[in-house]
Amino acid sequence: MSKAINIINSTTVPLDRENVDTDQIIPARFLKATSRDGFGKNLFRDWRYHDDDESQPKEDFVLNDKRYSGKILVAAKNFGCGSSREHAAWAIKDYGFDVVVSSFFADIFKNNALNNFLLPVVVTEPFLEKIFQAVKKDPQTVLEVNLEKQQIMIRETGEAEGFEINHYKKTCLLNGYDDIDYLISMKDEIEKFESTHI
Repeated sequence: MSKAINIINSTTVPLDRENVDTDQIIPARFLKATSRDGFGKNLFRDWRYHDDDESQPKEDFVLNDKRYSGKILVAAKNFGCGSSREHAAWAIKDYGFDVVVSSFFADIFKNNALNNFLLPVVVTEPFLEKIFQAVKKDPQTVLEVNLEKQQIMIRETGEAEGFEINHYKKTCLLNGYDDIDYLISMKDEIEKFESTHI
């Protein structure tokens, strides 16, 4: 299955909470596994269930709200703060999200996300508020995230904003490359360079 990301058109899940830390994203008691699979079921575990009981979902938490779904998580500012655990990115990706939108990400979380084919899109506070308002008004609102053009758009209104991304990470995401894949893709150029510098 390709891990590449380019253009994503999707409805969203709006998590309108500031300062969401990595322990809230994936509680520490679930960090024993070393495989990246299976973390999604425990995403926001303590916010999703009463007394850690899957048979008692909290109806007021957005992941339990059937009106909202999609490949894009929209979060308020300072998302992914706290400890540096990579498992937070694993959980979000394993749950089914390909993109997280916020006005600010903690640096370590942002890098962990990029390394796990989860695209963190930083937008301005006013544009983030427009997204929240549009989605709350109509849960079927679609966002278009275009990595090649580095643009995010609210499809229903046509309002759009650009976003920044490291050129190397952009190349990796567009092609589905991890760091090793990227080096392999450069094999011919590396060999050519070596042959002319011996």
